[in-house]
Amino acid sequence: MKIKNIRSFEILDSRGTPTVMTSLELEDGTLEFGYVPSGASTGSREAIEKRDGGNSFDGKGLNLTIKNATDILFPELIGMDLSSLFEFDAKLIELDGSENKEHFGANILLSLSLAACKALSSHQKKPLYSYINEIASSIGIEAEIRAPLAMMNILNGGAHANNGLDFQEFMIQPSGFSTFKESIICGVEVFQELKKILSKKGFSTAVGDEGGFAPNINSSEEALNLISEAISSSGYIVDDQVTFALDCASTEIYEEGVYNLNGESLSSSELIKFLESLSNKFPLTSIEDPLDENDWNGWVDLTNNLGDKLQIVGDDLFVTNKLFLKKGIELKAGNSILIKINQIGSLSETLETIKLAKDNNYNCIISHRSGETEDNFISDLVVGTGLGQIKTGAPSRSDRTSKYNRLLYINELENLNFRGKKEIT
Repeated sequence: MKIKNIRSFEILDSRGTPTVMTSLELEDGTLEFGYVPSGASTGSREAIEKRDGGNSFDGKGLNLTIKNATDILFPELIGMDLSSLFEFDAKLIELDGSENKEHFGANILLSLSLAACKALSSHQKKPLYSYINEIASSIGIEAEIRAPLAMMNILNGGAHANNGLDFQEFMIQPSGFSTFKESIICGVEVFQELKKILSKKGFSTAVGDEGGFAPNINSSEEALNLISEAISSSGYIVDDQVTFALDCASTEIYEEGVYNLNGESLSSSELIKFLESLSNKFPLTSIEDPLDENDWNGWVDLTNNLGDKLQIVGDDLFVTNKLFLKKGIELKAGNSILIKINQIGSLSETLETIKLAKDNNYNCIISHRSGETEDNFISDLVVGTGLGQIKTGAPSRSDRTSKYNRLLYINELENLNFRGKKEIT
């Protein structure tokens, strides 16, 4: 079926910053849309998110970027037979012609890739998660359609909040349940209980970029103790039913060879010792970006020390790019990878990175970005690839809950298998 029309639009993400939405129409009338998120804390090796500069939206406008794609890229695609997502994405990459998608922008290319995936699914009258499962299987990803274990970011710090917390995300994983819905109910109840506790203690209950609370606290221990109190107070059992996950976003606190944490300057080995002490005090099951994106030796040391105990997750380190993941695999740096589709700029390349990770026994966590839209594509992606974990913020703000709601809907339709603790042990 041939592509009849393509249009891109400047829309707003959850921070009120412009992003791209692209519509793709086939000759049979199939019409689908691709929405692109945007990160606040970004790795330096991510594919280029192209913006206009100038005065519009403080330089973040997209009208010129969209015009460039409309005038030069889209005419090359209209009339093309859309039968394979991989062929379509390969054409996008060929037409862009740059190493990091700076010609048209990874945001433009990803919007096209996602719209094409949805259009192929709709044209074939298949649920999106089923179609994704098929194309994942076609490149050798052995994927069971199943429900994911959530990483809920219920306390925000770092670049996602205006408080004294240096680490960016304090998350819970409600893993000790037999069904997906039970785990979500637990996460919601802990989140609501945390709000009551913060209010009683005189803290703000305003939320940060990803829906978690952003109280004016200053230490990781205080944050994790508050979460522990909320778990127990809501009738659940710390460790047995709910564990913790961190996103340190340590590239954000790294400067001139040291990590600036809680008013102290720590070396790589000192930060590793601090993280080890946290893992001994609290039931941590996952630590994301514990060290700077270029501190490869530190990553190797930390993985040697804690890799048999918990997930050591590369986000800025790997940026969903199989070249950097391959280096991590060779060095034995980390044992898990965060998957963010806009870091690489196409769904095909995302799936190739997932395959490389799975072939080398790296856990994969599908992730949102801090600047999100109401689109819930990643919910279908995590179900269709069967990766077993999703990071999509707190059960708060419609840009986050849209993902949980889609998962709840698919779960009701398919009675999905939920593995809980088996995803992280």
